Amino acid sequence: MQAAPLRATPADSPALPLPTVTGALRAVEAVLLRGGQRTARRNAWTSVLEDRRRAKDRHEAEYVLEAAATRRPHAT
Repeated sequence: MQAAPLRATPADSPALPLPTVTGALRAVEAVLLRGGQRTARRNAWTSVLEDRRRAKDRHEAEYVLEAAATRRPHAT
């Protein structure tokens, strides 16, 4: 006696899209990081981006001040 072949989806139901890795990670994140923890993580990332922006601005200001002090721009 042979077993009937298995199907991924029953013939009478529409095929469901396969889950993606990103979707699975977001689902796990939603379960693990409820409300306040998710907000804290988002705030932390916003702080990182703001720190990067400030560092870039500081570097650009240092470049301008150095160019003004030597009266010779470094850029061509």
